[in-house]
Amino acid sequence: RSGGTFDIVSYMSDVDGIEHVAMVKGDISSGEDVMIRVHSECLTGDIFASARCDCGPQLQQALQRIEAKGRGVCIYLRGQEGRGIGLGHKLQAYNLQDMGRDTVQANLDLGMPADAREYSAAAHILRDLGVRSLKLMTNNPAS
Repeated sequence: RSGGTFDIVSYMSDVDGIEHVAMVKGDISSGEDVMIRVHSECLTGDIFASARCDCGPQLQQALQRIEAKGRGVCIYLRGQEGRGIGLGHKLQAYNLQDMGRDTVQANLDLGMPADAREYSAAAHILRDLGVRSLKLMTNNPAS
């Protein structure tokens, strides 16, 4: 796994105390047209290469695209596991998926929201880095 060499800046959320990181490539000081990936933490996909998601490959591809461009930022938002429902609930949702439920329905069956991720920390990070306009990569950088 390699996406090149990046500078890493850590941020502590004043709201919940969770630490996030921004991986910065190249000179973004103009703040204009900066390629951005906002990636939600996914232990099972990013670290354990779970076959249930493509989070790890999405992260690697985003880093490679930023590397190829020569400048950009990948924000890694922690505390977002399982669409924000947490690791334990995500593992329970996996069991429901084994019984035929899709991700959204499994979350709802557990009494959790379909998607509880929150992105305000990413906006604060981008502002701190001086990003004024951006080119946002989707949750599927291949498309």
